Amino acid sequence: MNFAHDTEESLVAAVELVNSAEEPDTLIEIDQLAAFFDKNDYTGVFSGDAAELAAVRALRAPLRRMLTSDRDTATRLVNETLATHRAVPQLVRHGDVDYHIHAVPPEAPFPVRIAVETAMALIDLIRADELSRLSICADIGCEGIVLDLSRNRSRRYCSTACGNRNAVAAYRARKIMITRAEGMDR
Repeated sequence: MNFAHDTEESLVAAVELVNSAEEPDTLIEIDQLAAFFDKNDYTGVFSGDAAELAAVRALRAPLRRMLTSDRDTATRLVNETLATHRAVPQLVRHGDVDYHIHAVPPEAPFPVRIAVETAMALIDLIRADELSRLSICADIGCEGIVLDLSRNRSRRYCSTACGNRNAVAAYRARKIMITRAEGMDR
């Protein structure tokens, strides 16, 4: 299923933010917050101070709950987020980006924009009954969130590192089995 460009961007950013809390924490410095802001093409106010960093870091747990909940719970959390921040969806366009939805004004604090944009993106997943596009990483030692936007729903790992680690482990296990099987043949 294809989602609107802004929906996908918001989901990718939300998953990246939530996964930044996994060890090692990758959102501990203001420079890392600025890089997150730039990488995910956020617009509006960005103060880039310690208070904003703390507020964005504090969003990770509530967004994790929102992204990993069942459909009814996710709906409740989305509605609560939108009501709390008095979100009023509007079509806007800026720069090279054609019409898309913003639900808070550009002067809204960055953490508020993240929360509302995530909630707005989840509306599309909930309405399409596609929350299964979000899951927990298949790597046993990882709790990262996986956003699977592939056509065949084949994504299992939250990052290339987790996928590679599991591929190497599977390769080594096969090598051991082959070595043992060859030893038994003698």
